[in-house]
Amino acid sequence: MSLHLSGLLDVLRQSRRYQSLLAEAAPGNGGIACDIARSARPFLLAALARDWDGPVFFLSSAVRRAYNVSEQLPLWLDESLGLHRFAEPSAFLYDRAPWDASVIRNRIDALSACDSANRQRQPVIVASARALMQATLPPDAFRSATIDIELGQRYRMESLILRWIGMGYEPATVVVEPGEFSRRGGILDIYPLACEYPLRLEFFDDEIDSLRAFDPADQRSIRRVESARIVPAREALPQLTPALGDKLETRLQAQGDDKTDASSLLADVEALKQGSAFAHLEQYLPWLYDERASLLDFAPANSLVLIEEPDHLASTAQEIAEDADYKRLDALSSGQISPDHRPPYLPWCALERSLERLAQISLSSLSRADGLRLFQPGERFGGQLRPMLNRVRQLRSRGHRAVIITEQVERLENLWYEQDASAVIPAVDQIMEAPPPGSLRFVRGAAAEGWSLESDQGDLHFITDAEIFGWSRPEPRRRREAIGARAKSATDTSYTDWAVGRHVVHVDYGIGRFMGMRHRTVNATEREYLLVEYQDADTIYVPIHQADRLSRYVGAEETPPKLNQLGKPDQWIKARDKARRNAEEEAKELLAVYSRRAKATGFVFSPDSAWQHEMEAGFAFVETEDQLRVIQEVKADMRSSKPMDRLICGDVGFGKTEVALRAAFKAVQDGAQVAVLVPTTVLAQQHYDNFQARLSAFPVVIEMLSRFRAKGRQAAIAERLASGEVDIVIGTHRLLSADIQFK
Repeated sequence: MSLHLSGLLDVLRQSRRYQSLLAEAAPGNGGIACDIARSARPFLLAALARDWDGPVFFLSSAVRRAYNVSEQLPLWLDESLGLHRFAEPSAFLYDRAPWDASVIRNRIDALSACDSANRQRQPVIVASARALMQATLPPDAFRSATIDIELGQRYRMESLILRWIGMGYEPATVVVEPGEFSRRGGILDIYPLACEYPLRLEFFDDEIDSLRAFDPADQRSIRRVESARIVPAREALPQLTPALGDKLETRLQAQGDDKTDASSLLADVEALKQGSAFAHLEQYLPWLYDERASLLDFAPANSLVLIEEPDHLASTAQEIAEDADYKRLDALSSGQISPDHRPPYLPWCALERSLERLAQISLSSLSRADGLRLFQPGERFGGQLRPMLNRVRQLRSRGHRAVIITEQVERLENLWYEQDASAVIPAVDQIMEAPPPGSLRFVRGAAAEGWSLESDQGDLHFITDAEIFGWSRPEPRRRREAIGARAKSATDTSYTDWAVGRHVVHVDYGIGRFMGMRHRTVNATEREYLLVEYQDADTIYVPIHQADRLSRYVGAEETPPKLNQLGKPDQWIKARDKARRNAEEEAKELLAVYSRRAKATGFVFSPDSAWQHEMEAGFAFVETEDQLRVIQEVKADMRSSKPMDRLICGDVGFGKTEVALRAAFKAVQDGAQVAVLVPTTVLAQQHYDNFQARLSAFPVVIEMLSRFRAKGRQAAIAERLASGEVDIVIGTHRLLSADIQFK
């Protein structure tokens, strides 16, 4: 069950001060200033989004702050509201670098959500100063490029495909990601941006005979739909680029060799002339439209804008503009842009004019009394748990409400029970209704910081680990934000990633070389095939629907394999049979090993202790879903009598060490010694420093054995290991030496 506390919003919504704020917010009144604790601003934003009849925008000066607010909002938002992160481009202004596909999707999704015709849920849009300043396409251009399709409508397939290409959609063999389309006979598949699922259009002559949503993972239909809206896939529309391509080509020809770096633009010019999408297309966005537009130009008149620290937002926008001016000079000197290149951003004065027509609320930490005050910062307790719980009792006796969200929920529950055995309060994961005055809720989880809300019917005190222990909530991991992208890829699309020249294996013909996709007409029907080359330049054409008979060749990269001959099938059959026999022998050996392991009995470790929970709560990041799952699986192994046999794989920086650290600490608490074997001395030092920092608050003795230690020191550590004085030892292959013994 996911953590969700939207019921607490009702306490704020019933407040007279909040109702006054809601009534005063209106376009053209110059905005309202509020003194709002920083940690409470996502909470206020969620309440306003529920009550405001129109889109709600949250603007912040810093990219990180905008990201963190969008990460906190799901704790408070209900399902009727759609959260959209209007992302800043991955390339800085005037940088010649492509925008990340997920950034393009996020921005298009937010722009689409502003349009009432596209709107499925009331939108909440979070943006930073840099994202807001980046120029985008005007709303009229966005709407004119949007296509509404309905079941039974008539379209010429070729014309529809050309329109999609002009909107920025790209052809693919199989549609898996937003922004792709494909054609198979009388069937068109397209994955529109701002849609949860891709669409499958089946034609009878020129009429849409069937319109269905399908799952990109298995390509199977999910449901029938009557109509759908297809929005542009890029902010820079390829349908507008041919004229620009001709203009730039003429300019380059006139310059001749004057610009040393002009050759880098030639490929772009060709792509612009052809009207197709390409990596650096967004660099030419300012040239395609007569006016520069921003996210605020898409905001309807009934929008509400929350501006966090307006002075900071304005000064940040000014700094971004000044930095862009310096980058423009560099780009001019290198020939990447021409002197008449239009600025790709809007200055703050232009954004201010757009804000004037919208209702505004300024969120600041005011030192004066003329601003509306709704929240107070949370009271700090510095790790003093019993005084903290006594304070909660005092608040409850006055009719106040307390919600304690903590990673140490079991520990606090036990302390509460020790002080008052008659008041057992089990922890919850969700609060869907406002708790009554005088109540207490323990919540298992984490939040940024706490606050206190004054209410006419009992104040609400939201208390987190930051107030209880002085811990700041871990920074969320940055994730690739993909709107509508599915968690798993299609099972039959691995060949779409193959490069020409890659070695592949056909189950019937053996090892060959993949030579790309080919179209062939057989019996008046055009189909796609995978072309595979064998010895002596012999080739076979594998139909797309038989792609599962091909797989990537896996072997030593430095030694290319020998290609099989099509005329000698026995050669491949013998090699395949030999590999099968070798695999069977290997399997027999593994079965024998696992049989012996199955009969063995391992040590059964105890359940997690209070120390274990306290140590884990000090992790400096938010655990990923995979990391949490693996940690639980490792702990389950340790609590089992079956010896552990587990391999954990993951990219660098995604928390494998944390899994090992938690398991090591758990083992030490049951009296075991732990050896952490690493391949290099540098890694041994890094792990040693990490273990020392994380476990410094606990009575755990940690040592390191590597060539970074003098021989005398190594001998002393070996003696302490044998006597049991060392709990955890981290080392290289030195740990495998004959003189290393554990107690």
